[in-house]
Amino acid sequence: MAGPLRKNVRFQLLWLGAAVSQLGTQLTTVAVPLLIFAVTGSVFWAGVIAGVRAAALILTQMPAGVWVDRWDRGKVLVRSQATQAVAVAAMAANVVTGLDSIPVFLVLAAVDGVCTAFAGPARATAIKEVVPPDQLRTAYAQEEARTHVAYLIGPSLGALLFGFGRSVPFVGDALSFLVAAVCAWFAKIPPRTGQRPRQRMRQDLREPWAWLWHQRGLRNIVAIFLTLNLLGGASMLPVMALVKERGGADWLVGLVLTGLGVGGVLGALLSPRVTMTPARLIVAVLTVIGACMTAMALPLGAWWPFVPLVLTAIGTPLLNVSVGALFTAMVPDGLMGRMDAVLNFVSRGLTPIAPVLGAVLADLAGGAVALLVIGTLVLVTAVVAAFADLRTTVPQES
Repeated sequence: MAGPLRKNVRFQLLWLGAAVSQLGTQLTTVAVPLLIFAVTGSVFWAGVIAGVRAAALILTQMPAGVWVDRWDRGKVLVRSQATQAVAVAAMAANVVTGLDSIPVFLVLAAVDGVCTAFAGPARATAIKEVVPPDQLRTAYAQEEARTHVAYLIGPSLGALLFGFGRSVPFVGDALSFLVAAVCAWFAKIPPRTGQRPRQRMRQDLREPWAWLWHQRGLRNIVAIFLTLNLLGGASMLPVMALVKERGGADWLVGLVLTGLGVGGVLGALLSPRVTMTPARLIVAVLTVIGACMTAMALPLGAWWPFVPLVLTAIGTPLLNVSVGALFTAMVPDGLMGRMDAVLNFVSRGLTPIAPVLGAVLADLAGGAVALLVIGTLVLVTAVVAAFADLRTTVPQES
């Protein structure tokens, strides 16, 4: 019988490395828009940079999943995170030298996106290897808590460090990826036992899509996640623009964004206790998110978006924990890297345009109007989900 998850050294090392690197990523998620706004007076290029990173991730996702299933997943994880450390260090150098070159940021954002495409499936397969099936829900709840603690601490810390020096958040992010690479190396993820037959890339890519096609209801939930990720991603820059339009300082932008962390941590704590069926949960979460996005436009001050962001973020872990644990248990080990890539590819297929869409709406109409439009579209998606066949998308665990 497996011991408690807290004594699973390999998983806890993976978790610690991911926690540190995710915190570091939040530092630059805030620092890049603040830097670009200070240099250009617009959030447009910040949206383009985020879009380039997302596009590189999406375009690399599928072949990365194939190669993770072929290669040593532990080495893939270490090398991808070490490369990210170098890329973010180069971003810091770009700022320290005073160049603040947009093309340099675009190239390095693409490198970071490619590395993330490899690190994601490698982590998914590593977790499946080191965590027993009966502890997967607990493991994913801990994963969600880590993610949202980073959202809680990272934005304010990023804005604070940006005030000390424009390069400081980038240095912190580079160090965080280095820590993650070291933790992954010490975790010593065992190589897969028994190599699967090497096939042509086309055959390797066809297998996970066939698996996905034969899962009843799954296509509907993936389409909903695709829409939700697009609209959620598009809302972030308008939130930041709204705070600035209402006279908020840089530190207040960071503080408002910590609402995502507060709500996410609460959601992660609640997720193991939620018994609502997936179909009802999806509709409920979409309704809350849509209502909260539209509520951000209320003229209640620069600080106000913090409150709707908290409520919005509570629902995300409720979905992620149950779905993530279920798929990790269901997918065969030899298919895990590719299946993780497929799910991310499909659910995030439109995210490269999300920050650009949000930036354009905010620049043209202002943050409040942009959030009204995006929130209304989320509510429409909730109505569609209410009539979609989601009953068997995520079967209840026994």
